[in-house]
Amino acid sequence: MRRLYLDRNLQFVFGVTLMAVLGVSSIIPALPDIMKGLHLGPVQIGLVISAFTLPGVLFSPLVGILADRMGRKVLLVPSLFIFSGFGFACFFAQTMQQLLILRFFQGVGAAPLGVLYSTMIGDLYHGQERGQAMGYNASVLAMGTAGYPALGGFLALLGWNYPFLLPLLAVPLGLSILFFMNTPEPQKTGSLKEYFTDAFRRMKTRETMALFATTLLTFIILYGPLVTYLPILLNHRFSASPATIGLVFLVASGFTGIASFQLGKLTQRFGQRSLLMTAAVLYGLAMALTPYAPSLVMTIPPVICFGLAQGLNIPTVMTMLTTIAPMEQRGAFMAANGLLLRLAQTIAPMIMGGLYALSGMSAVYWGGFVCAVAILVLARLCIVNTVPTSNPPVNSDR
Repeated sequence: MRRLYLDRNLQFVFGVTLMAVLGVSSIIPALPDIMKGLHLGPVQIGLVISAFTLPGVLFSPLVGILADRMGRKVLLVPSLFIFSGFGFACFFAQTMQQLLILRFFQGVGAAPLGVLYSTMIGDLYHGQERGQAMGYNASVLAMGTAGYPALGGFLALLGWNYPFLLPLLAVPLGLSILFFMNTPEPQKTGSLKEYFTDAFRRMKTRETMALFATTLLTFIILYGPLVTYLPILLNHRFSASPATIGLVFLVASGFTGIASFQLGKLTQRFGQRSLLMTAAVLYGLAMALTPYAPSLVMTIPPVICFGLAQGLNIPTVMTMLTTIAPMEQRGAFMAANGLLLRLAQTIAPMIMGGLYALSGMSAVYWGGFVCAVAILVLARLCIVNTVPTSNPPVNSDR
């Protein structure tokens, strides 16, 4: 099988993926410092993440429609520029209110990115190569979620606002995509009513709904117990610095990259449902062990479990959804999935903040454990244990 990671178009997709995760991952280690700098409490700090993810909830349906009816590239390039401009403006925020407003508009630019990178992989590849490309992209995503917290942690040593310099990287990426990326575009066929009718019909199957629910539950776990409250736990219980917190997330993302890089081989051997069930068990272990870790070092085993679960779960769900959806409706499918993803990102800090206020840190992680059990049940009852067949790639460009 050819080395897909050398495909120029896939490398552009990698760049979009790295921008899609930058907006949250780069500020994770700075959250305790943002709390101090802007005088926020543990419950309020979640708003810094929620303000960024809320536009994804509001605009994801529109993003999918525009991607299918107007094309991928015409939506992607302006989104990168908006993301970069407002993200950089956060560097100059002086109050919580200013930061939240700028984060909201940065989120407007970020909203299409998570929809488009998976949609474009579905457009470019078929069969086994689609799963392989999703795995590679998940490895890149893991590299971003690993590298950005580490980089953001060191930048935060200069000041809580210094991680907000990183969105400037989206400007050269947008220009490169504008002039050099070559990707297939959907053909607009039929009326808008026919488009919606056919898309909804395909989405209402039991397997598709189970995959959507898995996305929602996965990102509640990620953006509640992990992204929002693990830095606080490490800082309060073990006095971990922003750089140390970044290194802990580096471990998780490293194991995500290892698992996702092998996704093609693992899928061929075990099937997609088995991988989703294994991921659910690993999520459960991570949630059950983390709040009771007696030392900073002992938080590493549950973090590894979480990282492996991410590497098995997310690219498998994305591969299955892009396979179910035809190209002319793939944007709508990924937008629906992105809507649930952003909804989870938005509500998870609030839900877990409520649990924290009621019963403390352990309640946050037991809430995540319940989500892991639900993922296991959905995979066992609703997912067919399929193995992708080999098909030729579409429109690759080395």
